[in-house]
Amino acid sequence: MEQYRLTAPKQLNQTICLPASKSISNRALIIYALSGGKHLPQNLSECDDTEVIINALRFMPKEINIKAAGTAMRFMTAYLSVMRGTHILTGTERMQHRPIGILVDALKALGADIKYTGATGFPPLHITGKSLKGGLLSIPGNVSSQYISALLMIGPMLKDGLTLQLTGDIISRPYIDLTLWTMGEFGAEAEWTSADTITVKPKHYGDHEYFIENDWSGASYWYEMVALSNNPDSEIRLTGLMDGSKQGDSVTRYIFSLLGVKTTFETKKEGIPQTITISQTGRCVPRLEYDFVNSPDLAQTFVVTCAAKGIPFHFKGLSTLKIKETDRIEALKREMRKLGFVLHDVNDSELYWDGERCEPSISEGIDTYDDHRMALAFAPYALVTEGLTINNPHVVTKSYPRYWDDMKKAGFEIEVL
Repeated sequence: MEQYRLTAPKQLNQTICLPASKSISNRALIIYALSGGKHLPQNLSECDDTEVIINALRFMPKEINIKAAGTAMRFMTAYLSVMRGTHILTGTERMQHRPIGILVDALKALGADIKYTGATGFPPLHITGKSLKGGLLSIPGNVSSQYISALLMIGPMLKDGLTLQLTGDIISRPYIDLTLWTMGEFGAEAEWTSADTITVKPKHYGDHEYFIENDWSGASYWYEMVALSNNPDSEIRLTGLMDGSKQGDSVTRYIFSLLGVKTTFETKKEGIPQTITISQTGRCVPRLEYDFVNSPDLAQTFVVTCAAKGIPFHFKGLSTLKIKETDRIEALKREMRKLGFVLHDVNDSELYWDGERCEPSISEGIDTYDDHRMALAFAPYALVTEGLTINNPHVVTKSYPRYWDDMKKAGFEIEVL
């Protein structure tokens, strides 16, 4: 098992070229493929999740292995359902234990030909693509937004379009809106027609050049580093981000403003990629309560940040964390205990820390559970304690392949054990 031991610099002062948005890249690729286009989207993410989609679309083998990429599994399931040909869609052992039954049932209700080759409700899937009629479809709103996005993106390809009715509570709405926005960028007519219904007209996508914004999720870890730096003059400049971004995780800038981090854009023009500067304000809330239902991927970042700064917290809207790359709620509880913090969970959807401490066992190193965001979120804790060790650090390639190189550029020393 490889390990990295991290030593933090005394001050942060560097410009970081962030990776491209994985969320936008994956959507743009599927839409590009559905359009039959010739212009591959520009500034595509270099992460594992995007790479498996690129390879799948480029080679279209009989068996498509998307490895650990949950987004690719969901998006490709819908894509293959409307494209001619027969394929087996599979992934890692963990992926074969991540549920996909709700999406498969929805697609089958539209007429898709999908069979399970193993356990019912889980990959691998045997998919024979064909023309689908479309029409009215109902799906719970509290499932992964990727199921909903997968259905929406094939909507223009359906003979009668798609009227998608979301029942119950709707979670991760910004990711749904990001999908609708990206579809619109390629000429689709898709919009909310009521509080719980989205209508997609049967209109084929257009083909044109498309440039992808950089990743606000990746930016969150640099906000965390600035928040945890002991030097009030620390600042980081991050490239390629938009004011008024459609990425759900752009809420990073607002939440971190409560934790003493200020965001300054180069210009006040919205909708253009630019460099931002993040710096300390010295003003923090004494306690943070937040509902992450619309941005669950940020939960790990804020758990570590708040605890490290001694800020009690209560976070809600975390139900989807149980079915991510790992059970993130349990993983956070275990690894935060190593750092000396006792977290508690409620109803498999909430985490809180009221200041309770325990004896740390940091020498064991932080386990990453094949989950990129465990490594990404815990690494900045090196600014708080000496000798922080990250186990299996290469998991970051799933979303931020250059993370460790960027940390070195910012002055961190990384010792391979």
